[in-house]
Amino acid sequence: MPSLINSANARTISEIFNPDSKVKYIIPKYQREYAWKREQVEQLLNDLLENQEGYFLGTILCVNKTTDTLEENVLEIIDGQQRLTTISLFYAAIYKRYSEIDKDDDEFKAEKVNLKNRLMVKSKKNEIKLVLSSQNNNFEDYKAILNEVGVYNDPAFKKPPNLGNRRLYKTYNYILKRISSMSDDGIKSFLDKINSAVIVKIEVSNYSDAYTLFESLNNRGLPLSAMDLIKNKLLSEIDKRHKMGKSSIDMNDAFELWKKITENIEDHNLQERFLRQYYNAFRCNDKIKIKKYPRATKSVLIKIYEQLIEKNPEFILTDLVNKSAIYSRFISPTPQDEIYHALLDLLHVGAAPSYTLLLYLFSKYKEDTNFLKDVIEFLVKYFVRRNITDFPPTRDLDRIFMNLIDACEKNRNVDAKFIISYLTKPERFADIEKFKNKLLGDIYTDNTAMARFILCKIEENHMTKETWKDLWIRDKNNKYVWTIEHIFPEGQSIPKDWVQMIANGDEKRAKELQEKYVHKLGNLTLTAYNPNLSNFTFIKKRDRRDERGNYIGYKNGLYLNKNLAEKDKWTILDIEERTKELVKEALEIFVVEGENVDDIKFDCSNGEGVE
Repeated sequence: MPSLINSANARTISEIFNPDSKVKYIIPKYQREYAWKREQVEQLLNDLLENQEGYFLGTILCVNKTTDTLEENVLEIIDGQQRLTTISLFYAAIYKRYSEIDKDDDEFKAEKVNLKNRLMVKSKKNEIKLVLSSQNNNFEDYKAILNEVGVYNDPAFKKPPNLGNRRLYKTYNYILKRISSMSDDGIKSFLDKINSAVIVKIEVSNYSDAYTLFESLNNRGLPLSAMDLIKNKLLSEIDKRHKMGKSSIDMNDAFELWKKITENIEDHNLQERFLRQYYNAFRCNDKIKIKKYPRATKSVLIKIYEQLIEKNPEFILTDLVNKSAIYSRFISPTPQDEIYHALLDLLHVGAAPSYTLLLYLFSKYKEDTNFLKDVIEFLVKYFVRRNITDFPPTRDLDRIFMNLIDACEKNRNVDAKFIISYLTKPERFADIEKFKNKLLGDIYTDNTAMARFILCKIEENHMTKETWKDLWIRDKNNKYVWTIEHIFPEGQSIPKDWVQMIANGDEKRAKELQEKYVHKLGNLTLTAYNPNLSNFTFIKKRDRRDERGNYIGYKNGLYLNKNLAEKDKWTILDIEERTKELVKEALEIFVVEGENVDDIKFDCSNGEGVE
């Protein structure tokens, strides 16, 4: 395998996007357009902010297409385009922000010039350093962003239509919003962390080698994880203490105990998250607290556990076993659990940051099932709102739940009201008006998983024991059987029947309406038939049956499809009306004490949501 590789070197992002280099990175035209969702961009941004300089970003795989050493160096990106594109958007947003700062400082001016030359090839007019794939206007959208920030100035360039509706531009706007909220010093610190972050750049000479290597890298085991390193340290320390007569646990006993942790939490990524959340949940305990580290992050996790293990390896091992059993209830709820359905909702809603709090509560109040159930049911509502509104920001969640644990430690009378009162303070909770406005928008684009969760909860709210359907069941490929269906279909090519129904045969108008309405809640439903058939006419979708004659289209008996089953056509007005109806139902399901859905107005005269 090594013979396939021309070179493999660790490089900082500053070196990858070297302002003085004429290296160009080209993403093949056939590769898909920019595809990262908000959560992935947010994760990368937060990882850079929260960790120290030199954070490791993984690998990129390139084909070196340069044949003449006198030519500029051209590298074709086979793996890593999403990360490189996102990093270039960070640079673009920082450049935009710097352009708005009036600062007569030579160092600042030099940094601004460097930023431009990280995005554009130095000394070459309008030559972009990172050439994106051309799928779905992807590269044109990127040019438009660089044009907007002021580094790309080709007079022949025309801004592509509907730019603001596509993911690349939405991502840029999100990043710009985050960076604009930082202080000048905060932006400088963030830029330093970007520049110092490390990527391993692997170069090969041809596509065959690239794809062989790509497949190999993705099929082989991951390098040693934090969990592996901590296990090795822990077992080694216990073995040493046992041989000195300081521990009653020998190596074999320790290994069997460790196996219980990995049996409770099988996924490697979840194991590392558990180790972080364990420390953050119980750092008030003198046996666990390390003054130097008020919070466990990825970059200091191993250092924390090295010190914990040196202090008391037997305690840490047995306590991790006990707490991992609690944690397994969150990540793998079982029907035998008294609060199974509440835990299942918590899992489905993506409330992992709250596991820090729940580890603490389940450990301290394990006998009070009703209290724990009330807290979880509230947390489900809390995270539906948080994940839809992006408030509070992800970066604040660890701090919020850790501070709540501190408040619980100081308060002798901790009940569900105490928890709810703390978390619904305006600085920690999205109000119902903000929640409503987000629900009226392009919910599918903003957060597909939450769109599905809300549709499922609306449907479940109308089920009885006799009509109960498990909307979370998965097939043999671990994909949901019940999937989100766009009634008015998404996709590049709108079928003629739909063009006629939606826009009286006007293809351009149909496309405009599609981009504005297709991802709204009112145009989404749940079906269990093949999503590849979603371009069918409305009537075919409505009346579709399986091979046994059972309705599997909009006459499938779901509450969500009840009105659809009675319609002969589907129009923009239908989408608007159904959006309003479903949003109101969602508000009623996720309302908290002190709020009144009847007071909510649905006036969207600003062009947001339902018109």
